[in-house]
Amino acid sequence: MVGNPDFNIGSEAAEFQEIQTPLGELYLRFYISSGDELALPATGIREVIEAGSEEITPIPNVSPFLLGTLNLRGRVIWVADLGQLLGDLSPLKTDRSEIPVIAAEDSDIILGLAVDRIGDTDWLDIKALSEPTSATETMRPFLLGEWVFSENPQRILRLLNQGEVLRPKHWTN
Repeated sequence: MVGNPDFNIGSEAAEFQEIQTPLGELYLRFYISSGDELALPATGIREVIEAGSEEITPIPNVSPFLLGTLNLRGRVIWVADLGQLLGDLSPLKTDRSEIPVIAAEDSDIILGLAVDRIGDTDWLDIKALSEPTSATETMRPFLLGEWVFSENPQRILRLLNQGEVLRPKHWTN
């Protein structure tokens, strides 16, 4: 096949672009109802789903931040309004056709985190993380830190502590 003249890319030498290794780790960015921008490490995310509101089954007499359960590829998981779990006073608008849900995983725990909207994935340097100074007292225990971007100091991206968010002890608050 390599000797096949139809496979020849031409007589000119092909230019190769050097691939640069990104700095840091890959994170998924997303927003809660208040507009706060948060991130989780991509390695702890099983998948991102656009769930129809009819796919989330409400369960009576549970914490107000638990929206219900969702069948995720044959496994029933809880779905939480992440904003309310973090102490945000504005509940997630669930009267829409699709709700973004991040299926986050830590050890054997999977929890669906319902958010307002999904952002992009970015390679971010954990060494540039600073103490969460602008977060509320309710949110602070769930954070590892925050990134403040020099090009836009008003933009703050908060990194969630995935283990703290997914632990069942918070479901009873």
